[in-house]
Amino acid sequence: MNYLARRAPGIGTPELGNSFEQYILKELKAYQAYRNPELDIRYWRTSSGFEVDFILGDMDAAIEVKGSGRIHSGHTKGLKVLLEEQTIGSAIIISLEEQPRKLETSIEILPWKVFLEKLWSGGLRV
Repeated sequence: MNYLARRAPGIGTPELGNSFEQYILKELKAYQAYRNPELDIRYWRTSSGFEVDFILGDMDAAIEVKGSGRIHSGHTKGLKVLLEEQTIGSAIIISLEEQPRKLETSIEILPWKVFLEKLWSGGLRV
C-alpha cells in the first residue's frame, strides 16, 4: 500500500511498523511454504489488549516485530505477559537494532537480518 501511494515510511512511524511486520509475515509464510508446511503461525492477544505478533508452532517461538532502532521496556509488554502465562521455546523481538542482545527477562532482540539468517538456516527451533 505504501509503495502504491508513493509513501516512504520513516523510522518510528506506524506505517513503517506495519510494513515491517508485513515483511516478516511474508518471510514466515515463505518459510512455511518451502521448508515447514506444518508450521502453525498464529497471533496472540489477551482480553485486556496485550498482544504478540506471531506465535510459531505450539509456543515454540513468540515473535514481536518493532520498526525501531532501539528496543525499550515498552516494546516488551506483550511478550512479558505471555511469558508469565505460557511456557515458550523462545521469545524474540525483531527490530532495526544493529546487534543481537538478550534482555534479563529472557527476551532475545534480533536485528531483522540475523533473524532471517537464523530462520532460513534452521537456527530457530520451530
